[in-house]
Amino acid sequence: MEFCVLASGSKGNCTYVASNGTAILIDMGLPARPAVHRLQEAGIAPRDIQAVLFSHDHKDHYKGIGVFSKKYPSIRLFANEGTASGIDREFPATHLRWDIFETASAFDIGALHIEAFSVSHDASDPVGFTISDGPSRLGIATDFGQATPLVRSKLSKCNALILESNHDYEMLMASNRAWTLKTRIAGRSGHLSNTDAADLLKSILSEHLRLLLLAHISDACNTPALAHHTMSKMLLSMRRPDITLDVLHQNKISARFTV
Repeated sequence: MEFCVLASGSKGNCTYVASNGTAILIDMGLPARPAVHRLQEAGIAPRDIQAVLFSHDHKDHYKGIGVFSKKYPSIRLFANEGTASGIDREFPATHLRWDIFETASAFDIGALHIEAFSVSHDASDPVGFTISDGPSRLGIATDFGQATPLVRSKLSKCNALILESNHDYEMLMASNRAWTLKTRIAGRSGHLSNTDAADLLKSILSEHLRLLLLAHISDACNTPALAHHTMSKMLLSMRRPDITLDVLHQNKISARFTV
């Protein structure tokens, strides 16, 4: 399985995943034109994409789908009912055609086996995903405020993880953001801090994990270096320097990873 993160952050999210002739996107939070440009920059033909899956109905995860689906009408759109309804309200004239999945369900798209699992976030029905092609398993979990037993269970056997490490708690509290926004971000339906992400990973570390990408880094209340340091320190304490650790960015694509 290979994957490439086209964008990660509060201004837009989109991830490419492919194996054995099947290619999908997780979220389409970039405007369509930049999304197409980044796909091409990564060496990916947009017309090869067979489906887009949506994690939840916040704009930084669906912003470009109205135009993108018009440009590539054969691409299937997957979401649970709550997320599809939320996105439809933003595109009333587009008439998006949905493949509806149930939260806590498993389904196949070509060579990829996908499981959707519930996460705690202030959206209609937010989910994380695990994606498997048989030999390899990728977990994607961003935009959630607490690591529930379900989240831990779903991520525990992954070979690669895209995991939220949104903010540094002290930086968030010291910021000039409104108190209501601070409490939302730090709350159980908000976003995972660097320390929370490290604690989550520490609790599920297994011999399966080889690659960890830190996602949805706040540009105001975090830094890539701080997120990397917090997680790296935990991995060293657990004697797992063998795990490849990297930080994802809002404005540039990642490498194309293979697991």
